[in-house]
Amino acid sequence: MLLPVRARKSFGQLGALISLMWLLATAAQAFPAFKQAVAESAARDDALAQFYREAAYTPVWTGQGEGYVARRKALINALANVEDHALPAARYDVDALVSQMATAKSARDLGLVEVALSKAYLTYARDLTSGMLVPSRIDDGIVRKIERRDRTELLASFVENAEPKAFLRSLAPQTPEYTRLMKEKMRLQRLVSQGGWGSTVPVTKLEPGDKGDAVVALRNRMMRMGFMSRSATASYDRDVEKAVQAFQIAHGLESDGVAGKGTITEINVSAETRLKSIMVAMERERWLTRDAIGREVLVNLTDFTAKILDDGKLTFRTRSVVGKNQSDRRSPEFSDVMEHMVINPTWNVPRSIATKEYLPMLKNNPNAVSYLRLVNGRGQTVDRSAVDFSQFTTRNFPFDMKQAPGNRNALGLVKFMFPNRHNIYLHDTPQKALFKREVRAYSHGCIRLQDPFDFAYALLAVQEDNPKAFFQSKLKTGRETRVDLVTNIPVHIIYRTAYTEAKGPVQYRRDIYGRDAKIWKALANEGVALTSHQG
Repeated sequence: MLLPVRARKSFGQLGALISLMWLLATAAQAFPAFKQAVAESAARDDALAQFYREAAYTPVWTGQGEGYVARRKALINALANVEDHALPAARYDVDALVSQMATAKSARDLGLVEVALSKAYLTYARDLTSGMLVPSRIDDGIVRKIERRDRTELLASFVENAEPKAFLRSLAPQTPEYTRLMKEKMRLQRLVSQGGWGSTVPVTKLEPGDKGDAVVALRNRMMRMGFMSRSATASYDRDVEKAVQAFQIAHGLESDGVAGKGTITEINVSAETRLKSIMVAMERERWLTRDAIGREVLVNLTDFTAKILDDGKLTFRTRSVVGKNQSDRRSPEFSDVMEHMVINPTWNVPRSIATKEYLPMLKNNPNAVSYLRLVNGRGQTVDRSAVDFSQFTTRNFPFDMKQAPGNRNALGLVKFMFPNRHNIYLHDTPQKALFKREVRAYSHGCIRLQDPFDFAYALLAVQEDNPKAFFQSKLKTGRETRVDLVTNIPVHIIYRTAYTEAKGPVQYRRDIYGRDAKIWKALANEGVALTSHQG
């Protein structure tokens, strides 16, 4: 019989169905047929063929005994609940697997079941350990390298583990972030099934003292979202104001307690849309390889912040400015390792900026951007008055451009280096006013920090007795100085429109580059849905 999805959660029925004890006795007498079926079915999958060949075609799933029954139960149960992980049930087709198991009548059939279960396991294991999608195919700004576990090793590890159920659970990211995202996904799914957050707020601005139906709609929405206790007020009173402030903080907005246009827009975002952000964030978390122990730098582009975490705990946070939302300026997403900082840095103008922005200015006026030095291929400073800039194009411009250290330097007074092919790093900036803005996407791609000195002190604290004095002594020289970090620090430049914190509500941010919309479209194309298909 074909076991309904609802029934798959019943270990009693499931165990009875997939025990296959009668078939195993037959298979023991006809092993060559089982072996041949496994070899043929696995032939086109190199990893699978290698695994079974090296294991002398010993079964992983269809052997006799309680251990094999436990493996089958654990896998079928895991596949029956993939939607908990925001993965599409159809991708694993557990109904077809159960049907194939139930209708097997020969040793050859059993061999085909064996390989089908291994293929389903490997797909599931790959998706949970490193994500279902290939990021670089979705957006060229997602340049994250995905670490895929060896498929043969995944099978071998499963076989070696005595607790199949626990092993399958361990495949998902073992981070507090993933656990909290998963919890929020389930909460929002229940809420969506109950009608979401109710009516939207039908105006563009409300403020303390206002009264009427629009305030009632705002009040009701704040209550449904969990930012306000039950209330019958029809006035924008202190309770409503505090609820709006809490909402604004949780959505990266200016927390003035006034529901202006931007705040109303975010308040009116549906629960379904927030659920999409959560499900996208779960896939993104599967892409990211992070150590639970140690220090790391985390830059969330949508949140315009840079953080230092020690053993998973936030120890430093500062505002940031990220790349402008233009094709050649958006900050990429990737991970690397911070190796050193440069105090009083020279700005080596990227060629794209030199040719696209400064060359046209030099053609109009050779003395333009006079604070930048032109350097030829031999490292010599070029006399601008002797150059005919009109002869050059973006392709043949022969000079480098450099800005000397100082307060006006585009990099400010310190930069933090994790050498990478994207030429992206963290740095100071003389343009301090930008940090007061709510949306801070203005750079050419690098990450500017509001508090770069404090960031430097925090990094140096593990290797200097007096990090501030050490830093300031180098700064006062006015000379470019490289300071190596004794311990290199992982840097993760991420993009999360939904993320969690240890305490408080889930945080939501705008999709500033439209990347999450692309990821959701890709997930939906693979069959991911907002509502569960389980009965």
